[in-house]
Amino acid sequence: MKERLANADPGNGVWQRELAVSHSKIGNVQVAQGDLAAALTSDQAALAITERLATADPGNAGQRDLAVLRNKIGDVQVAQGDLAAALTSYQAALAIAERLAKADPDNAGWQRDLSISHEKIGDLQRAQGDLAAALASHQAALAIRERLAKADLGNAGWQDDLSISHNKIGDVQVARGDLAAALTSYQAALAIAERLAKADPGNAGWQRDLSISHDRIGDMQAAQGELAATLTSYQAALAIRERLAKADPGNAGWQRDLAVLRNKIGDVKVAQGELTAALTSYQAALVIAEVWRKRTRAMPAGSAISRSRTTRSAMCR
Repeated sequence: MKERLANADPGNGVWQRELAVSHSKIGNVQVAQGDLAAALTSDQAALAITERLATADPGNAGQRDLAVLRNKIGDVQVAQGDLAAALTSYQAALAIAERLAKADPDNAGWQRDLSISHEKIGDLQRAQGDLAAALASHQAALAIRERLAKADLGNAGWQDDLSISHNKIGDVQVARGDLAAALTSYQAALAIAERLAKADPGNAGWQRDLSISHDRIGDMQAAQGELAATLTSYQAALAIRERLAKADPGNAGWQRDLAVLRNKIGDVKVAQGELTAALTSYQAALVIAEVWRKRTRAMPAGSAISRSRTTRSAMCR
């Protein structure tokens, strides 16, 4: 219907934008189905329409649509393994975001868009092994997010974005071998995660973020040989994950998180020479894995549980 309307009146910007939105939404579904080639075609169709609209009316709204589509196309290209093409897409989005943010420095939405562009480029640079550039990109995102969070202390979204930047910087620092700096970054993320989780105890997402922060700090402590501190961090994460898994026993992601942590605690126990305790932890992880193996075998193909596991394995924070 939208395609017929747009073809019948190609000068109607409203119909054209609706057509672009339809192509973009189809692309979203195709990504979820794993059909990346089709998703790329859909997003490129949306981009072509949006570029024409932006040329005819170079206002901010059209420019932001362009940046969003460039980022979407970059995401698909990353999933396809075409990192060079993805970097080009992300850089095109960054150029637009920089112009919008410069034109209206007080627009928090434009500023956040700019931070996201820096973050996406940083993720890609890390994947390419360009760690110095990745660190610079994530630090650029962090600087923006610190300003946003400082300007609106009660905005949980800005605080969460800030926590994500600290974690990503920590990840790059780990890859660079700077464990002390990484620990500092992860601790900064932990402080934010603790505030968010305390402010909204019923928010499972905040709770999981807090468990991840404890987990990451435990990893750093383990790498530094601080086994007692590592165990304390992992146990803090475990307590949260046990509550999440108990509250939603059908959530495959929570169960997987729990099993992974049980194995990590087992590793620490082995390093401490507590083999009996290690065996208990490993067996607990095995029980979780076996239960979910049986459940997924019993579910028909394409079931909610099967999709949940597939989606989760493909996702990263």
